[in-house]
Amino acid sequence: MLSGLAPLLHVRPELEDFCRFGGDWRSPHDQMHGGAHFHIVTQGQCVLERSHRDVLTLQAGDVLLLPHGDRHVLRAPNAGPAGGPPVSVTYSNAIRIKTSVGVGIGAELICGSLHFEVAPDNLVIAALPDVIVLRAGQEALAERFVALMASIRDELDGARPGAASIAADLARAMFVMMLRRHLEDHPPPAGLLALLAHGMTAPAALAMLRDPARDWSLDALADIAAASRATLVRAFRKTAGVPPLTFLMGLRLGLARQLLLAGHESVGQIADAVGYQSEAAFSRAFLRQFGVRPGRLRGRKAAAF
Repeated sequence: MLSGLAPLLHVRPELEDFCRFGGDWRSPHDQMHGGAHFHIVTQGQCVLERSHRDVLTLQAGDVLLLPHGDRHVLRAPNAGPAGGPPVSVTYSNAIRIKTSVGVGIGAELICGSLHFEVAPDNLVIAALPDVIVLRAGQEALAERFVALMASIRDELDGARPGAASIAADLARAMFVMMLRRHLEDHPPPAGLLALLAHGMTAPAALAMLRDPARDWSLDALADIAAASRATLVRAFRKTAGVPPLTFLMGLRLGLARQLLLAGHESVGQIADAVGYQSEAAFSRAFLRQFGVRPGRLRGRKAAAF
């Protein structure tokens, strides 16, 4: 699946903080819109704390991904609600180096974010759970992940020219590997990820993701999947609950909704970009799917700012 999906995932990693914390430290992170938080624990341990959720303990070698950019706090295991010791901040290669002052260092983390383009990666990310943890120390592939983490750490710690760019590329590779490992361990029950994980439906789903505006026919999709029309329809119904062309309609409208919320193209331009022959037909389909006209959805977004 990821061999075909990876080139479509326009993920821009940004490594933000290299943290060396000690004492009863706490590190809050705000909600991120249009992106994900990630943290790599390179030494020690810490606790993930989210509103109305159970805490989660992370150990050295763990990689944490919050695909929907949820607000959260990372803290020392025994930290209370107070702020902890003071933190000094310096910069190296545009990376913040945060160090607890006056205490021994008990944990070391690399913190950053993943910024996603509008499509198709946001549709893939939307299907992921709230939290993904890769416990590299318990995996058969531990050496590979540990090597990546060590390389990222060494680049940031060494402060050599180009270190931030190299570290970001390594983080991008780690993200794709995390996604692959998560899908191997937790096969999705239905929807887009399930289609992409299924040997027969994946080629057709990927083709529609790559070119949603194309006038796809069931024959063309069946040819791509190397299956008969009836077999492909059965596979889509079993995996996603809908036949291929119904899935295509939902895909187009989902992409259109993202474009409306994130971009500045006109409604007519968006209708053309997702494969509708007329703005009126697009508006009717959008209303049926989301209960609101495209122009009104964009108006609501504008009014919120």
